[in-house]
Amino acid sequence: MPRSLLWRGLLMILVPLVLLQAVTLRVFYGSHLDVVSRRLSGSVAGEIAQTVGLLRRFPGSDNAGWILEDARAHFTLGIRMIPEGTLPRTPRVNVLGPMDEDLESALLAQIQLPFFMDWASDPRSVLIQVQMPDGVVEFEAPRKRLYTSTVYLFVIWVVGAAILLFGVAALFMRNQVRAIRRLAKAAEDFGIGRDVGPIRPEGATEVRQAAAAFNRMQDRIRRFLTQRTEMLAGVSHDLRTPLTRLRLSLELLPSSGDLTADIQDMTADVQEMERMIGAYLAFARGEGTEQAEQINLAALLDDIAASARRAGADITLDVPEALTLSLRADAVRRAVTNLVDNARRHAAHVILSAEPQGRSVLITIDDDGPGIPEERRESVFRPFESDVAGGTGLGLTIARDIVRAHGGDIALGISARGGLRAQIRLPV
Repeated sequence: MPRSLLWRGLLMILVPLVLLQAVTLRVFYGSHLDVVSRRLSGSVAGEIAQTVGLLRRFPGSDNAGWILEDARAHFTLGIRMIPEGTLPRTPRVNVLGPMDEDLESALLAQIQLPFFMDWASDPRSVLIQVQMPDGVVEFEAPRKRLYTSTVYLFVIWVVGAAILLFGVAALFMRNQVRAIRRLAKAAEDFGIGRDVGPIRPEGATEVRQAAAAFNRMQDRIRRFLTQRTEMLAGVSHDLRTPLTRLRLSLELLPSSGDLTADIQDMTADVQEMERMIGAYLAFARGEGTEQAEQINLAALLDDIAASARRAGADITLDVPEALTLSLRADAVRRAVTNLVDNARRHAAHVILSAEPQGRSVLITIDDDGPGIPEERRESVFRPFESDVAGGTGLGLTIARDIVRAHGGDIALGISARGGLRAQIRLPV
């Protein structure tokens, strides 16, 4: 079975249509055409048999003259006598339809003499040669006397009707499938963050209902994301306010005496809590309200590498000069930065590269650090389960969520330098 709905629908229409036409042709050939062909062949064979019978009853060249003249006058046949002639030994050529077989059967039944039929020499007539004792009698019968022109009309009608019906069905099915394809494309774009707005319902009633439901779903999801982002922004603000007061209070405490070490520990704890709140907000916010745009990925990766160098990383950049993709720049920057930061905290040298591969782009972050055991490469993507030094356990989770929201994925493996290899695949 074809995989597409269009060709499956056309097949459902075409198979019954072909079967119906085949049955119709069979009935036509088995009844009407056979009857007509037998009657026409019997008529021609009867005229030949009457002429041959007179030649056998009144032998001699004198009688042959008036017999042939009389046959030419009354029958629509070309007739000539070949004295001392013999039948050819070439094989008979069959033609389409029952005409040749019906004519052969009628001649066998009526003349009971050796004969030969030539259907190939003349496109407008059939040559029939009958072996007589004193030579060969050759009859030239017009082909139109052996078949009816309604055969062609019927075949043209059957084939033409099939082509017409198939064309109409193909046009109708394509219009229906086009609406489904548009709905699927809109769902795919919305799933990877390309907000194209509501789609126009079209097609059959069920497809229109699905399009309307999709538009309502888009609306609900947008409202939910907006409400969640606003709520989390408020929560973040409410949490950071007491933390800011607490940090100011710690800074106002005297830095000498027995409390110095405790004050430093509490200050570090406050800073860690602020980092955790920021990470939680980024994780819960997800993609936020940022829209996908055509971005030069090479320039974006260059900025990320420059930021990593300013933070003290030894990083090598290997990307093409121009690599344009439709993506949310801030989200992708956050995802790649998380992976680069993880690599530079564990390795002495990091290699950031990108290359186009067909309909996708592969971003690779290689390092020479200790790597991650194979049995833990999936679990580190779960929230709060990675044990990156100085992290919150959400960096890899946020990175994978961002990449998957773009229709791509992240995979971890072994670097050629012995450390960890993180690969991001983004669709073009």
